[in-house]
Amino acid sequence: MTDKKKTLLVAIPMALVVLAVFAFFYSRQSPQQEPITATAFKLNTVVTITIYDSQDQDILDGAMALCDEYERIFSRTLEESELYQLNAGSLQNENGVSPLSEPLADLISQGLYYSGLSGGAFDISIAPVSSLWDFTSGEAVLPDEQELSNALALVDYRQVFLADNSLSFGMEGMQLDLGAIAKGYIADRLKDYLEDQGVESAIIDLGGNILCIGKRPGGEPFRIGIQRPFADRSETAAIVEIDDKSVVSSGIYERYFEKEGTLYHHILNPDTGYPYENGLISVTIISDDSVDGDGLSTSCFALGLEKGMELIDSLPDVYAVFITEDGELHFSEGFDAAFSVTLS
Repeated sequence: MTDKKKTLLVAIPMALVVLAVFAFFYSRQSPQQEPITATAFKLNTVVTITIYDSQDQDILDGAMALCDEYERIFSRTLEESELYQLNAGSLQNENGVSPLSEPLADLISQGLYYSGLSGGAFDISIAPVSSLWDFTSGEAVLPDEQELSNALALVDYRQVFLADNSLSFGMEGMQLDLGAIAKGYIADRLKDYLEDQGVESAIIDLGGNILCIGKRPGGEPFRIGIQRPFADRSETAAIVEIDDKSVVSSGIYERYFEKEGTLYHHILNPDTGYPYENGLISVTIISDDSVDGDGLSTSCFALGLEKGMELIDSLPDVYAVFITEDGELHFSEGFDAAFSVTLS
């Protein structure tokens, strides 16, 4: 990778910018009423939930508590979490079978589906490999080659057997990493909770995983900006108008480090153990459910532009924007017919 390309890649910030999310209420609501918002660091990211049609702070508190509840189930690093105990073998009975809670079994099922859909390009059994990489400490240390080779031998989603909320592994030492789809799943559950509380207009933002409930006050769609590559954070390449949809991106800018002129990012190839190098910067998915957006954004990034676009075009009611290293935006089939898109 050239120094010029490296510099450009590092310059890419978060791909999603929520635009025009503050507005006055109309019709039956007081003109002075403003949205209520809660922001906290949870799920290893910044979580922001904004409700436009209610002033009930208890609803926000309940949503944040729900984030904590799911973190205690899905976290790979939190020692008291259910997933951590599964990976450590603490849940196994004498037959090597681990009984799971319904949420964990449901999320693993979703992960196995997308592992299969991508042909293993995305693989939730990548944990033995991903645990050898550290993209947060700033130390820029590459994994030991022998350790990486040993870990790769344990990566195969087809050796993960799930039935009746019970799981077993086909190889001793296998582990799961659900980080690529957990936020999407949690966003969907938060939406369920908010709608059960009567909320009809809100935005759930889990560190860039955006899920819109309904429309903006006044009946207008939400406007989601897709970041222009190699530009300032506030500069967008396109603005998409959506309502009641999820917008999720996966890209090389999320977690990475540089070493000896090479950028290493967190989207790892299960065949090599190293980050994918396929000319993509990011993939943004628009879908009804956020877990689908999470699973597909990672899967399509792993597959690359041609195969990833082919996958998206084969699925109903799912749309994508691929951004390549040259800064070009590639829209999936029917995107402009489904959404109002303004190119910047």
